[in-house]
Amino acid sequence: MHNRIPSRPLGRIKLADRYLVSRFLSTYVVTLLMFVLIAVVFDVVEKLEDFISKKVTLREIVLDYYLNFIPFFAVLFTPLFVFVSVVFFTSRLAYRNELVALLNAGITFRRLLVPYLLTGLIITLLNILANHWFLPAANRQRLAFTNTYIGWRQHNPDRHVHMQVAPNQFMYMENFTVSDSTGYRFAYEIFDRYQLVYKLRAERIHWNAELKSWELKNYAERRLGPAYEQLRYGKDTVVAYAFTPSDLKKDRHAMETLNARQLNERIAELRMRGAANVAAYEVEKHRRTSFPFAIPILTLLGVSMSARKMRGGIGLQVGLGILLAFAYLLFLQFSQTFATSGALPAWLAVWVPNILFFLLTLMLLLRAPR
Repeated sequence: MHNRIPSRPLGRIKLADRYLVSRFLSTYVVTLLMFVLIAVVFDVVEKLEDFISKKVTLREIVLDYYLNFIPFFAVLFTPLFVFVSVVFFTSRLAYRNELVALLNAGITFRRLLVPYLLTGLIITLLNILANHWFLPAANRQRLAFTNTYIGWRQHNPDRHVHMQVAPNQFMYMENFTVSDSTGYRFAYEIFDRYQLVYKLRAERIHWNAELKSWELKNYAERRLGPAYEQLRYGKDTVVAYAFTPSDLKKDRHAMETLNARQLNERIAELRMRGAANVAAYEVEKHRRTSFPFAIPILTLLGVSMSARKMRGGIGLQVGLGILLAFAYLLFLQFSQTFATSGALPAWLAVWVPNILFFLLTLMLLLRAPR
């Protein structure tokens, strides 16, 4: 080490803590800026034709898109950036025998992990806060810009739209056009247990934004009871169903724009309806907390991998670190698919990768140099 180690044990520990934290944060910031710069350059090249053809102003590109794209990219890949940073600077410490000097000075390897872990936990807490509260607002502006200017195509009507509106209440449209909020060949059914008690059919259904209700054209209403059946026809009527055009949009990114409170409200609403896609929202809710906890796990994993010299040098250690980090991301995506399909509970699916990689980290830490 370039710093002079004090003779008192407490002074040596404090100096080692400051040194490791400063190296951790400086390497992380440099790594983050480098990858963000590369991502922005590639993104500009990819979208330049859209920017020019749609005549987007420089102010809109910078303020509406990239000031929201950069936080999204940085938070999304923070576990990877942290892992690469830890592997890189710890490998350098090992190859310059600085870790050996710290261990010979009387600081145990377990104690050396403390500044790593504390720094990783601070970054984790900041990421959790960003995931639940700050990023949704940034995602809303970024996705609005993308939908307006990037890869725009004429919308095709959604066909065969099914939805459970409430417990025992179902709707169906043969097709629905988002652009004018109009559907055709609409059906609405209510069941009492497994018995159909009400059914409505309409040739056309249109959303009235002022009334916040649906206008039905040429409808037939049928009520069924144990000993009776009522049938009524009509030309026009207005009904306040418990769904809106926004509920019919097949936008897989919509959940990314909801903050923690809005996401919880949306999940409660979908549960009340008995909707089939509630699992995807639950996965998103738990992922926002579980994914940042990969940071301290990957931090300790990075230390355990790079605390000793390897024959292939720092490059080999960094390469293995990136490979492991991407393996984690792939495993996380794989487990989320099981949760979305209903094969696993949402909370378990998003925490399984953390649990398994934590066990791997413990095994490697036990074999790390003392």
